[in-house]
This record gives sequence, structure tokens and C-alpha cells, in this order.
Amino acid sequence: MSPFVIPIVAIVSGTTMALLFPLVRAYARKVELEGAQPRVPREVTDRLQRMEQAIDAIAVEVERIAEGQRFTTRLLSERGAVALPPGAGVAPLAAEEVTHAR
Repeated sequence: MSPFVIPIVAIVSGTTMALLFPLVRAYARKVELEGAQPRVPREVTDRLQRMEQAIDAIAVEVERIAEGQRFTTRLLSERGAVALPPGAGVAPLAAEEVTHAR
């Protein structure tokens, strides 16, 4: 065995380790980060975005319905404040109902 083999092997292995160590470290970091943040498919992202827009549209419509309900309630309460003459708004009883009521 030649006396030059050991120094040549040492130089080659040292150079290889010096070049490969940063690459292996970067690959390990990449794998670690991908595991921490799960990747969401594009279709799922698009679907969630459409659902969010639909929910926002429904919220606007529900607010419009609520506003209409508040308006109607206000009108009815103002209308109810007006005094009605006695007997107004009461349906007259039929003759049969009068006899059954007693």
C-alpha cells in the first residue's frame, strides 16, 4: 500500500463532507418546515374562498331582512299607538257563537 493513499482519502472525504454537509442540512430544514405547515390543495383553497364570499353575501341579505323587520315593527307600533274607536278591529260574533259562548 502506498503511503499516499491515506492523505488522498482524507482530503477527498474532507472535501466531500464540507460540500455535502450544507446541502444535507438545507434539505433537512426544508423537510422539517413542510411538516410544520401542511400544504392545502389549490381546489380546497378556491372552494373555501367561494364559501367565504357566499357567507358574506348571506350576511348582507340577513341584515337587509333584519332592517326590513325593524322598519315594519316600527310602523306597526306607531300605527298601534293611534287610538281605535271602541269595537274597531273586533269581528262581530255570529248568532251560533253567541249561544255557545254562554
